[in-house]
Amino acid sequence: MDVVAMHMSDGLLDARTSLLFLVVAALGLAVALRKARSELDERTAPLAGLVAAFVFALQMINFPVLPGVSGHVLGGALAAVLVGPATAALCLTVVLVVQSLLFADGGLTALGANVTNMALLGVVAGYGTAVALRPLLRRYPSGLALGVISFGAALVATVAAATGFLVEYAVGGTAGSAGTVAAFLLGTHVLIGAGEGLVTAVTVVAVARARPDLVYLFRPLRQPTRAPA
Repeated sequence: MDVVAMHMSDGLLDARTSLLFLVVAALGLAVALRKARSELDERTAPLAGLVAAFVFALQMINFPVLPGVSGHVLGGALAAVLVGPATAALCLTVVLVVQSLLFADGGLTALGANVTNMALLGVVAGYGTAVALRPLLRRYPSGLALGVISFGAALVATVAAATGFLVEYAVGGTAGSAGTVAAFLLGTHVLIGAGEGLVTAVTVVAVARARPDLVYLFRPLRQPTRAPA
């Protein structure tokens, strides 16, 4: 079975493009490292480690999408909703580095592109979608609303990561035209995103029911309102 996933292998991008997106990834992670300090505290820091381990385990499991095609969870939206976007970007980067070094899942020369797609684009798109849909929690304070938000965030994150791959391949791909794979890649990742959305929704709702105080997306909803003067 062929596996369709976002991990790019060595040689798929030319050297100049690989170096370009390595720089992009480094700059993005520098920003994330600085902002993660405001997201983490003594209560949430252990959760970040658990999220990274959970995403690592999920990415090792492939599920069928189409005949001959399978995908896996990326985890960017899930991590961002639970521990914040900056921390999520760092968690995903650790997962990608370990997979590349120990499991040959994604090439070392393509690590910058993989980090850019999954740890940066996926996280930003997923969390941005969750924030845009967050008002639903005030209207419908239930697990169903949170599940819908998580599902939508994961779907958008997956498609955003796939789009990042297409842009990078269009800039410096070495194995053919990006146009020939664009429709198939995006269509397949919509299905992969739907599968990821279900996993993300179930996981986030379960955590929220057990420890809502640890869900980063809830933080603005818990801010005390100022009494009118």
